[in-house]
Amino acid sequence: VKVDKDRQMVVLEEEFQNISPEELKTELPERQPRFVVYSYKYVHEDGRVSYPLCFIFSSPVGCKPEQQMMYAGSKNRLVQTAELTKVFEIRTTDDLTEAWLQEKLSFFR
Repeated sequence: VKVDKDRQMVVLEEEFQNISPEELKTELPERQPRFVVYSYKYVHEDGRVSYPLCFIFSSPVGCKPEQQMMYAGSKNRLVQTAELTKVFEIRTTDDLTEAWLQEKLSFFR
């Protein structure tokens, strides 16, 4: 999901099915912010399986300050409107790995 600067709104840029975090990170621009809403199959330590809906704000180092401000200003409203509770941020696309996501989700039991 990206912010359309001209229309001043958040728009769906692309949608993927059955994509791993590692595959997803190759789809994210390295120098532009993006919002990702990601459904992930999470296997808990006790064997239970859940499918949390994760909101990931990709705000890479080196992107234009104007873009960072637009995305930062839209983030909270989008999270509230979509009622997302698993909210994470990455500063480089390399951070988006399965191990990183599992570590973040382990805080939610």
